[in-house]
Amino acid sequence: MDFKYKLINWYSDNKRKLPWRETKNPYYIWLSEIILQQTQVKQGLPYYENFVAKYPTIFDLASASETEVLKLWQGLGYYSRARNLHATAKHIVNTFNGVFPNNYKDLLKLKGIGDYTASAISSIAFKEVAAVVDGNVYRVLSRYFGIDTPINSTLGIKEFKTLASTLIDKEEPDTYNQAIMEFGALQCKPKNPDCNSCPINESCIALQKKKVDTLPIKLKKTKVSVKHFNFLVYIDNNGKTLFEKRTHKGIWQNLYQFPLIESKKSLSSSDFDVLDLTDTILNHIDFDYSLYNDEDIVHKLSHQHLYTKFWIINVKELPNDAVSIKSLKKLPTPVLISEFIEKFNF
Repeated sequence: MDFKYKLINWYSDNKRKLPWRETKNPYYIWLSEIILQQTQVKQGLPYYENFVAKYPTIFDLASASETEVLKLWQGLGYYSRARNLHATAKHIVNTFNGVFPNNYKDLLKLKGIGDYTASAISSIAFKEVAAVVDGNVYRVLSRYFGIDTPINSTLGIKEFKTLASTLIDKEEPDTYNQAIMEFGALQCKPKNPDCNSCPINESCIALQKKKVDTLPIKLKKTKVSVKHFNFLVYIDNNGKTLFEKRTHKGIWQNLYQFPLIESKKSLSSSDFDVLDLTDTILNHIDFDYSLYNDEDIVHKLSHQHLYTKFWIINVKELPNDAVSIKSLKKLPTPVLISEFIEKFNF
């Protein structure tokens, strides 16, 4: 039996029941695909359900504020996805009256939608013959065909896309694409796959050559940088604090945080004077301080590790732009900040 038909048969017997598989509505499919980028299904599913409940149509999402969208996204990471999601919803509503483009080429023009997402939406929602290539597909194809070209190289990206396009079922592109992705997620797993029960094990080159554990090949990532963050947690007698919006570009753009000062190394409670307080209000008012955590709170991101200290700054009264401590939980924050707010409990 042909490779694609074996995968489709396997999928019909083993697929997980997921809400976005029960619809052809491109809005819901797009929403699920954006949420599941860099995210496992078990983590992304509650977020999908929350978004659908709060924003049942693309018009609802477009009319929300970015702050509301970021708050609902909080904890999922890679916040540019949420910002792009909101921007694209507004664009589709304002430009296309809420109607999604129905083909790969036009979907690709939308913010936050790349080759994989455009292929997924166009094939699943509109049955366009557009092959998906995500991490699961790379793994299945690399192992089955014994391909050792690095999947994150320019050559590898082109090679795997070309191969995927020759394999896709032209009659059922939607089912095939979901089948090969699900097969990679459940059967051809990254570690310790059950090759004995695999329906295509007899013709899998990686299994024959004992390369299952070494494929696919991926070029080494760039070196992870280390940063030392010091957050100034102001508290005044009126129950207010300073909370600022990160407006410059970056992973936490438009999220809220306490005033931040970076240092060259990890600081102890006796090192407060090392902090550059030039742009703070501390040069003009009386204050007491204490270090909340003697040990660094380490927050690991894909490209950097943040070693963090929280300094508690007690003052009599803060400026007019101070906010109520009770309002902090209503604002979108990085997980690092939201976890501190929960634990400190003010």
